[in-house]
Amino acid sequence: MTTPGTLISDLRQLPRRVSVRMRLTLLYGSLFFFAGVLLMVVTYVFVGQSFSAVLPPGEDLTYRGFDPKHGFTAETVKVDAIRETMLAQLVKRMLFALGGVGVLALFLGYVVADRALAPLQNITSAARRLSESTLHERIALEGPEDEIKELADTFDAMLERLSEAFDSQRRFVGNASHELRTPLAINRTLLEVALTDPEVSPDLLTVGRTLLANNARHERLIEGLLLLARSERELTTHTVVDLKEVTETVLDSMRKRADGNPLEVVLHTELTSAVTTGDPVLLEHLVANLVENAFKHNVENGEVYVRTGELDGFAACQVENTGPTIPAYEVDRLFEPFRRLNSDRIESAKGAGLGLSIVRSVVTAHRGTVVASPRQGGGLVITVRLPLQ
Repeated sequence: MTTPGTLISDLRQLPRRVSVRMRLTLLYGSLFFFAGVLLMVVTYVFVGQSFSAVLPPGEDLTYRGFDPKHGFTAETVKVDAIRETMLAQLVKRMLFALGGVGVLALFLGYVVADRALAPLQNITSAARRLSESTLHERIALEGPEDEIKELADTFDAMLERLSEAFDSQRRFVGNASHELRTPLAINRTLLEVALTDPEVSPDLLTVGRTLLANNARHERLIEGLLLLARSERELTTHTVVDLKEVTETVLDSMRKRADGNPLEVVLHTELTSAVTTGDPVLLEHLVANLVENAFKHNVENGEVYVRTGELDGFAACQVENTGPTIPAYEVDRLFEPFRRLNSDRIESAKGAGLGLSIVRSVVTAHRGTVVASPRQGGGLVITVRLPLQ
């Protein structure tokens, strides 16, 4: 049962639930309607005054006529009765006209509201088109210097600042890529040359190998950070890509890197065609990160299942692996940067904790979805869905 307090609260919230277009339509319609009502009231008053001037109240009028049966006749009628009858007919016609005016007022109110909101629709359309690759576009609204033009000019100024910020970010990523990779590459070369010296002591050899492994980890971390920064930007490459071919390329590359050593994990593949549109390099990194994570975070003599195909109208890639049991509440947190299972930040030999973060960023850039769920018996099932071509 609705209480008075609830009714008052609903009435207060009503203006927030009604759209601006509807509010303007009702406002303009009400103004048109009340203008029509005022005009009819004025007309009624003037007509009544005209009747009073032509037919003074209180007088009688005699109508004379000829009837073949009775001859000439005369009928006396009160002026007040005539005036009331004519005014009553006028009121009826005015009420019918008022109904039409009400409908016309709503229509005109909607038209005026639509014209008033047209510049705002242009601003909304421009905002929806915006992306990193279209920040050069401007609204450039023409018209008088009113509030709407001021809003459009402010929006254009914001786009200018965003464009400069994205350009600065691109330059920073490029410079960071060069500045960070170069010293690490030099360190790796010096360490590898030093370790090839036959006179190097065992202690120095141990330290060199440790430094080389640490340098390799830093290189992977930087590569992951740069890839993450790239995947979070708008796509600039749109190529037809078959996830089946991408997955086969990734798996072949992993087998070659194994140098002929048998993999400790049993791999099962179910690959069918799944064609999408996007950046082939980013999609290859996406599949590679999924498969590598499935191998790294597994149990001894575990299994990995890699599947591609069309699923629910999407191009899908699914990677499933055996492994440690993962609580359901920990799954979403695994997609955060530097997040590892059980918040382990010390043991980082298996990676930098960026794999799934890169996966989510690449999927988002391709307007897809990624869903992860714990596997019964341990492990994880990750399904990526991308729009079909």
